[in-house]
Amino acid sequence: MKRVAALVVALALIGVTTWLVWPSDPEVRGQDQRINVVDGPADDQRVELDATFFPPPDGGRAPVVLLAHGFGGSKQSMRAQAITLAQQGYAVLTWSARGFGRSTGQIALNSPDYEVKDVKQLIDWLAKRPEVQLDAANDPRVGIAGGSYGGAIALMTAAHDQRVDAIVPQITWSDLSDALFPNAAASGAPGTSGVFKRMWAGIFFGQGVSLDTASLLSGGQRDGAQPLTPEQARCGRFLPAICDIYQRVATDGKATQEAVDLLRKSSPITVAGRIKAPTLLIQGQRDSLFPLSHADANAKAIAAAGTPVSLAWFDGGHDGGNGEAEWLTEQSSAWFARYLKGDESAQPVSAFTVTRDGGRDPGTRQRIRLHPEAASYPGLAGTDTTTVELTGAAQNVVNPPGGAPASVSTVPGIGGLLAGQGGAGFSLDMPGQSATFESRPLTASLQLTGSPSVKVRVSGKGEATLFAKLYDVADSVQPPALPAGLVSPVRVTIPEGATSAEATITLPAVDYRFAAGHRLRLVVTTTDMGFATPAEPATYQVSLVSPALAVPTVRTLAAPPAGVAWWVWAMPLAAIVVAGVLIATGRPRRAGPAAGEPAGEEVPLEISGLTKAYRNGELAVNDLSFRVERGQVLGLLGPNGAGKTTTMRMMMGLIQPDGGEVRIFGDRVTPGAPALSRLGSFVEGPGFLPHLSGLDNIELYWAATGRPKADARFEEALEIAGLGKALDRAVRTYSQGMRQRLAIAQAMLGLPDLLVLDEPTNGLDPPQIREMREVLKRYARDGRTVIVSSHMLAEVEQTCSHVVVMHRGRLVSSGPVSSLLSSAALGNGHGPRLEDVFLDLIGDKA
Repeated sequence: MKRVAALVVALALIGVTTWLVWPSDPEVRGQDQRINVVDGPADDQRVELDATFFPPPDGGRAPVVLLAHGFGGSKQSMRAQAITLAQQGYAVLTWSARGFGRSTGQIALNSPDYEVKDVKQLIDWLAKRPEVQLDAANDPRVGIAGGSYGGAIALMTAAHDQRVDAIVPQITWSDLSDALFPNAAASGAPGTSGVFKRMWAGIFFGQGVSLDTASLLSGGQRDGAQPLTPEQARCGRFLPAICDIYQRVATDGKATQEAVDLLRKSSPITVAGRIKAPTLLIQGQRDSLFPLSHADANAKAIAAAGTPVSLAWFDGGHDGGNGEAEWLTEQSSAWFARYLKGDESAQPVSAFTVTRDGGRDPGTRQRIRLHPEAASYPGLAGTDTTTVELTGAAQNVVNPPGGAPASVSTVPGIGGLLAGQGGAGFSLDMPGQSATFESRPLTASLQLTGSPSVKVRVSGKGEATLFAKLYDVADSVQPPALPAGLVSPVRVTIPEGATSAEATITLPAVDYRFAAGHRLRLVVTTTDMGFATPAEPATYQVSLVSPALAVPTVRTLAAPPAGVAWWVWAMPLAAIVVAGVLIATGRPRRAGPAAGEPAGEEVPLEISGLTKAYRNGELAVNDLSFRVERGQVLGLLGPNGAGKTTTMRMMMGLIQPDGGEVRIFGDRVTPGAPALSRLGSFVEGPGFLPHLSGLDNIELYWAATGRPKADARFEEALEIAGLGKALDRAVRTYSQGMRQRLAIAQAMLGLPDLLVLDEPTNGLDPPQIREMREVLKRYARDGRTVIVSSHMLAEVEQTCSHVVVMHRGRLVSSGPVSSLLSSAALGNGHGPRLEDVFLDLIGDKA
């Protein structure tokens, strides 16, 4: 039975820790390329694209990911992401789009005749590379990811080239004409009735003009460039047709049919129904350029074609930055693993995920982000609708001459700098220009997810340009909060001979919680700083047709995520632990050696001649020997690359040494060895089942061992964690420090005889570090042993009784901390600081 159980443990550990087998990843090296393509409506324009190809570092063939940069960027913008993907086993291609960086050509806004043709030829080029994996049709396995401008080319290319297998577009548009000329009261296909998004359009166009236009004349090189003509300076790198249209619409703020047609030609919404590549749409909640409604439109069009599609609304966007880079990378990696590599075991991405504010970690004070999920995307109408009654009489509003001074909803491009909690930033409504309608205090909290709507009447003459927004009003002291700083522009035409017109206004899509006791305030203004407004003075009257404000909610976001049940996530961990217990229960734990047993059984850890080599033959650990006794707190020290983590992995039986051995209480360590049941560990960072609470995680872990609950010593372990009420929250909402504390508590469950901790104080604040120091000392005083690997030398000096110093895989020094400090001070004149001794020991070692 023991042999069977040991085999199960060995196989399970090998399967789930493959990535731990080698100490480091091979270096990723990019290969710069100049790729010639032909584009244009008549295929008569020759363009040279500046690209970098990153082969998979382990050799062989792999799926390829094209990384597209945002507007104003270049291939260099994507380098870090490319290296990360290459390390995950992909081939990667980055390139500067035509008109950007050192690529030739002119900007055509991701037109099918220009940029789309370019990317299709990049895929042709990749298909010939020996490093790129081909599918059954002899086509390359291709994924595309990018943000904003890069997100749009991912969508457009997938629609025009069926060789694309998976895409992850971020913060991008569905209809560029609607993005730059929105009308929240319009119905049907966008036309010329939208309100010009003046400031964003100016930023957008200005970036293209401010690029190094001289490089257009010199093939991407500044040297030898001739002075620019006035026409070139006026249009920069844009195609003349785009430049001319922008000049016209920016002058009077009115969209022409020619402008709408040109912008829609570069819009995914016109071709999204042809996309067959599984699509993960990531859109920012704080984005006044491409709001959530654009991801919604793309999702509906793609899903209608039967293509798998998921949406994630994250905390950021063009106005809010990207504070969730790590989480977004995880989502993208999981998507490509499943749909590009075909890895069915990859973590599933929910159909709909939203980022919400979970307050701050009481220990680290870092912001906590929650990620509730739903098994299906409900759309902007939600799954339910709550009606909130508004009150307010008909009110007169004035459009000032020239449209100034203007009200403020957000400041395009820098709105995120002014945003507070929940993305609510600075806003200002000018007196005399705004009508206000307000609800009574809410009797219960209200979670808005989607686009609210309200029906108003506008009285007056001609065409009224208005802006509607929904505030959260707490009290008379705090200023009203405008969720995400978003506003809905409205253009209402009062028919000839009529005195008024009705309009149903769709307010901005947001995910926002209104607390109980707060009020909802609808404000309709005649001006907004980010938009073009009529220069002629005018007066209108605004009233409610109905007092009902329809607020969409999504009840499924409050429930545990559907799809994969928690026990599916738990099964691999439980199988490993249960198999380990089959061994542990066959070999009872004991405090010391029995009569007649060798003295080695009293030694918690003994390492002899331990050796491990990297793949290239370089030694990560070189003939290492040391011994750890009961009651010691031993610090394992060394600079990066010294071999500490590799040594700890071999202690735990995760990897086999090339030479030498590790013995725990006299037994040699191998995968699944019985002695490992006496070791508790925390190495390589915390890992938990993300959808379970902290308490559920550690209780499930202990239950899987089959040992009595009383033996776990939960109270002592959880007191160490100090997580309080956070123990009842899902671990995915935890900060790094919270995960760290929970992992240490889990390692201490059952109070193992030997405790191995890698950087245990990472993410802890000073009081928690001090508490951890005393906990480890107490733990060892009770006759147990602790091994700590840490870079915090001052903490090691105060915590550890003994140290082992490693450098380039070899033992440099070992012994009691007090002896090491005393010897160094007397022999070499050093002060009694471990840092000085450590630097002296490793400073001249080759």
